[in-house]
Amino acid sequence: MALPSIKPYAMPTHTPANRVDWQPDASRAVLLVHDMQRYFLDAFTADASPLLELMANVGALREQCTNLGIPVIFSAQPPAQRPDQRGLLLDFWGKGIPGPDEAEIARQLRPRDDERLLTKWRYSAFQLTDLAQLMAELGRDQLIICGVYAHIGVLMTAGEAFQRDIQAFVVADAVADFSREHHEMALSYAAERCAVTMTTTQLSRAVAKATPLPQSGSADWDIPLVSLAQDRVATLGTRA
Repeated sequence: MALPSIKPYAMPTHTPANRVDWQPDASRAVLLVHDMQRYFLDAFTADASPLLELMANVGALREQCTNLGIPVIFSAQPPAQRPDQRGLLLDFWGKGIPGPDEAEIARQLRPRDDERLLTKWRYSAFQLTDLAQLMAELGRDQLIICGVYAHIGVLMTAGEAFQRDIQAFVVADAVADFSREHHEMALSYAAERCAVTMTTTQLSRAVAKATPLPQSGSADWDIPLVSLAQDRVATLGTRA
């Protein structure tokens, strides 16, 4: 039930044909950095594809979005979940993240003061979080998704965004997966059923066409950034 040891594979450099022609807009978008935690990233082979490209491209997207005033939201699963918090994930994946060290977001991507960190309890980043509420409060209806794993949380989040009338953009070379086959399957499903797939370069060029907004600061958020340890008492964490 534990995570597999992921063998190196070549990061896709092209996207499947998209069914729709949505275009990302800096005034409408939010960037979601999905589950870029040590526990999940340690399954990849260090200093090899796709991890090298994943880290570089997620970092580049984050910097561009920050420069364009696009809010950046991180998702992260909490460590040491109780069985009632874990739910059916326990059956498929076991106990999950064992401790706080493994739950940390990769050092290069640690959330900044003006970025949000959501504690995530299920595959989709919308489930049992206030992601949808935050986007509504910000008046934004596009979600740019990067992170891991493509065919699990990334795809489920894109699918739920679609069902909430939020346009999702899955960045093909800024997500990674258990294998090239899993990766390509996720991209194909997203492109055919619920999202637009773009490479980092395509997304960057498209979103840069929008008129830049003033850079977001911490004052733009109604709810302050909280740590995983603090946020664990919320939602399922409040159950006895």
